[in-house]
Amino acid sequence: MYKYIIVSDLHLGTKHSKAKEFLQFIEENPCEQLILNGDIIDGWALQRGTKWRTSHTKVIAKLIKLSTKQKIVWIRGNHDDFLKDFTGTNLGNIKIREDYVITTDKRYFIFHGDIIDVFITQYGFLAKIGSVGYDVALFLNDIYNRYRKWRKLPYYSISQKIKEGVKIATNYVNDFETTAIRMAKEKKCDGVICGHIHQPADRMIGKKHYLNSGDWVENMTAICINLDNTIKIKSFK
Repeated sequence: MYKYIIVSDLHLGTKHSKAKEFLQFIEENPCEQLILNGDIIDGWALQRGTKWRTSHTKVIAKLIKLSTKQKIVWIRGNHDDFLKDFTGTNLGNIKIREDYVITTDKRYFIFHGDIIDVFITQYGFLAKIGSVGYDVALFLNDIYNRYRKWRKLPYYSISQKIKEGVKIATNYVNDFETTAIRMAKEKKCDGVICGHIHQPADRMIGKKHYLNSGDWVENMTAICINLDNTIKIKSFK
């Protein structure tokens, strides 16, 4: 039993969402409070006409069922920005919030991360173009990794390697982390927990703790906080 589990970026409504794996993960890892840190449903993809799958419905049904037994907070992201009008209210037993603070032996400020992303805040149309590009990279991943599986080789992420190899992408991640830490300072918290950039992370930046839950498209990771307040990034893989 965990005290908190924080997940983000399930992107339900897209072909590449690992809904079945996520269902198994939350069934095998009970917690007192589940925090859904944005982009749980991909409204952008659904607007483009992507197919909503039965496995995605099962995730929502599971979350509704869990909410009768444990605390669940859903923090709005940019892809599920249709929740904006519901911020501060409850959908059944699920609390809808813009951000959230949890207390372990430290205070952590939790927000999705899109509000510090210049491409989202100032160039929204570029962000949506980038989202389509990411879908293309994932499509190529599928084709390439079917071949690698046939050759009995491990999974290789084309999109991740592109990000790692492009200097502007590296600078973007560094700037994102630095700005997130500044948000923690402004909120008088000891650390910050984000999603959004699909890069799981657990590091100290100065005297502040930066955590990122990653995603459930490629990494399949979550932040798990034990009852004794120890923290780990747990991977389904």
